[in-house]
Amino acid sequence: MASVTYDRVSKIFEETTAVDELSLDIGDGEFLVLVGPSGCGKSTALRMLAGLEDISEGEIRIGDRVVNNVAPAERDVAMVFQSYALYPHMSVYDNLAFGLRNQKVPKEEIDRRVRQAAEILDLGQLIKRKPKQLSGGQRQRVALGRAIVREPAAFLMDEPLSNLDAKLRVQTRAEILKLQQRLGTTTVYVTHDQVEAMTMGDRIAVMNAGVLQQIGTPEELYTNPRNVFVAGFIGSPAMNLVPVEAATDGERDVLRQDGFAVEVPEGMISRLRERAPSTLMAGFRPEHLHLSNGEPANQQARIPAVVDVVEYLGDEQLVHLHAGEVNLVAKLDIDEGRVKPEENVHLALPLEKLHLFDRETEESVGVPTPA
Repeated sequence: MASVTYDRVSKIFEETTAVDELSLDIGDGEFLVLVGPSGCGKSTALRMLAGLEDISEGEIRIGDRVVNNVAPAERDVAMVFQSYALYPHMSVYDNLAFGLRNQKVPKEEIDRRVRQAAEILDLGQLIKRKPKQLSGGQRQRVALGRAIVREPAAFLMDEPLSNLDAKLRVQTRAEILKLQQRLGTTTVYVTHDQVEAMTMGDRIAVMNAGVLQQIGTPEELYTNPRNVFVAGFIGSPAMNLVPVEAATDGERDVLRQDGFAVEVPEGMISRLRERAPSTLMAGFRPEHLHLSNGEPANQQARIPAVVDVVEYLGDEQLVHLHAGEVNLVAKLDIDEGRVKPEENVHLALPLEKLHLFDRETEESVGVPTPA
């Protein structure tokens, strides 16, 4: 096992910068997830660590060793790809043993490692089967086993679950977590699925357009997104993001835009203007909204809206609404009462759950509460 360090690492393809001065410190035994939309540079960052892409600028270290010019086979890492890439004519045993045989590992040691990996991954009964006789989940476990037998300093995983169906993804996700906790091997895991990122990573690094946006624990990214991109990317359903202006309307302090208005406690706007521009982006998560039957309680914002569509999910309802020209989503508990299309409702939002961003820089400005 070993730590992994990206020190101002860049990858430039002709005139395109795929990764721009990426700096990351990944602790020994840590499970770090690189997440972001397609084309954000996360897979390129992983491939540079594996030695499959050259580094344009910067330095990558595995432990104390700089590996910029070290061949992939000498980096002591094992990679699991989106494709299982199993040899179809070989048994599970031979697929697991193939890499070790190429490394001239003694036969007895190969057998020990293969059988140990098969036990860890519950492949013992499948050891003689060919890949065509296995399910998708079993094939992925064989691909994981091929990495385990290497006993590497780090596991590198590039969207290993994307070929599985939804139920199998959840199951295999849990298996990978148990595996990493059991082996304690440093793991760098790439995915575009923020649910995978939130449920698997000790820490998450969010990338966009080759640039690291924020790194932190799942809770830190969820509760304190640094900018609009992270706020909208982390969380499911996505955060409601609405351009607003901070204003005083009669005796009310509001954040408003085209018929949409968030009523906030008196005095908050004046405090806000001390540290932020009047043109803002308001963000609030669907699960933090709830129905209000009257005036909002202290330290709550109030949002009048009209229901458009209701998705019934058993214990909760996903409600699509509009407030003026602004479309919103609320995730409401069924115990609050069923709502119907075209119904007028008032939504309440605890102020500590309201995020405000500078609309020009898209950076968070926080929400000062009144004295």
